[in-house]
Amino acid sequence: MSYAQIASNITNTLKIKEAFPALPNKKALKIHNAAFRQHANKAKKVQFTTKGPSRKQAIIPVPNNLTENIMGDASTHIFQINALLKNVKSSMCSKFIRPCSGGITIITNNVPNPSDLPIIEKYFKSVEGINGNEILSPRLLQSKSYLKITGLLYLRADSNKITSENVTDFMKHIDLFKNISLATKPCIIKASPKSDIAIIWIDIWNNQNGSKAKLLINHSFNLGRHIATVRATNMNLGVPQCYNCWK
Repeated sequence: MSYAQIASNITNTLKIKEAFPALPNKKALKIHNAAFRQHANKAKKVQFTTKGPSRKQAIIPVPNNLTENIMGDASTHIFQINALLKNVKSSMCSKFIRPCSGGITIITNNVPNPSDLPIIEKYFKSVEGINGNEILSPRLLQSKSYLKITGLLYLRADSNKITSENVTDFMKHIDLFKNISLATKPCIIKASPKSDIAIIWIDIWNNQNGSKAKLLINHSFNLGRHIATVRATNMNLGVPQCYNCWK
């Protein structure tokens, strides 16, 4: 502490003694320290001034030349899309279109429902002068979730250790992972140096509300005669990322 802080602490302690003359010195010091720690904890509170991207948008990957074509008549596209959404009684409406890296972004009033995305895709594929084959499916923003799989052996039946390719392959054939996409290769370690059990760490692309991870956590599946379980791990803090931008 600086000299000024020390002097302030002494002054505050003396004020406590003046208010309560019969209070023992040690007790007065404890009261001061408790108050000082509470003040210090409040001072350390981090005030975040930035946040991740808004979820109220849908991204459509298109070629650069097509982006310019769409932006040239953006107001008409917004009007037509909103008319189609209104017909199906959707709570979402489009506000405006802007270009982004690798395509266009449609800014909306609410978080888009997955059922709204095919309507937007169908509209752009039907626009005159636009090659429908160049329009890819609209995508929502995604974040990553870090999970682990426990209960499997570190060594396979042929005495070779399990690999990330093995993990990726068996995930394709298990219904639990039907709609799951890996963000990175699985990482495999032993539960302990002398253990024959593996811990498989997987990083998945998740919805920003975490719904995909919630469907996996604490659920079990069979791999041969073994029973494996997906567990949650400590949260990895970071800015939500878009699968389209990452790819």
